[in-house]
Amino acid sequence: MTEGKTRVKVRRSMKTEILAMLQEETYVSGQAICNRLNVSRTAVWKMINRLREEGYEIEAVPNKGYCLKHIPDVITREACLKEMDTEWAGQNIIYREEVDSTNTLAKKLGEEGAPHGTLVVADMQTRGKGRLGRSWYIPKGQAIAMSLILRPQVEPQYASMLTLVAALAVSRAIDEKTGIRTEIKWPNDIVYQGKKICGILTEMSADMDTIHYVIVGIGINTGTIAFGKELEEKADSLFRITEEFIPRRILIAEVMKRLEYYYEQFCRTKDLSLLRDAYEERLANKNNQVRVLAPGNEYTGTCLGITKDGELLVRGESGAVQTVVSGEVSVRGIYGYV
Repeated sequence: MTEGKTRVKVRRSMKTEILAMLQEETYVSGQAICNRLNVSRTAVWKMINRLREEGYEIEAVPNKGYCLKHIPDVITREACLKEMDTEWAGQNIIYREEVDSTNTLAKKLGEEGAPHGTLVVADMQTRGKGRLGRSWYIPKGQAIAMSLILRPQVEPQYASMLTLVAALAVSRAIDEKTGIRTEIKWPNDIVYQGKKICGILTEMSADMDTIHYVIVGIGINTGTIAFGKELEEKADSLFRITEEFIPRRILIAEVMKRLEYYYEQFCRTKDLSLLRDAYEERLANKNNQVRVLAPGNEYTGTCLGITKDGELLVRGESGAVQTVVSGEVSVRGIYGYV
């Protein structure tokens, strides 16, 4: 049995329970909350005020009770747990209002023994990590910055495939919640009409034959309205695409739900054989020309798909098919970012 099958459901906090009650009924009396949670009216009153301070619009109506009028785009631990529909992924949430990097914090927690499925979420990230040493700054409230701690019982050589597993989960989750059709730019970016809306960075701690933990860092542009001049032609956000604000907590929960499912499929075979078709359906530039930027060996070819081990298949101009290994090269479309 993999770690992924371990049940780690946690008891919901009073804050999470009150939010659930307010969303289930139009009006909820203070006494009903007291009875259900076995707490005092004073404790309920204090928690209602705390929720108001966080941006929840809660109206108190005499003889009716409390009514939830507006839910802000908050991603606190309680707000995310309220939406979570998983067995283990994201059931243990560590929330920070601001971090330098969710991956950095997740690695620290991983070293300290944080359980499989622990999710680090931040409202703002000042020095996020990207591939090839790039940085990713996320302003407060404008995007999703999260990192998932995994402890897979597979050999280290299989860990790189988790980047593709996560990419498939994120792409499917975004499409489910927005109605758009995203693509995956192998191996770690989610794009829409040639512009990047999500980046994924996987990092690992391992010995020669044992994985201690894997960190899957995910950054999604959700509410960004304007990008800098350098990124305007390369990046986009879900708000700019749909003209609607997608609550981050809802998208986070959907990503966790799909990642949990795809992760368990991966663990069954230790490769992508069960996910390969679904991934290739979303592979940007499949059957089109790409430019492989390998150190000392740049070439143009046709993208054919991926192997069951997650390598990209490219047919060169000579007709020979080569496998491109994640982490060693950068692949670009002939035109534009993709």
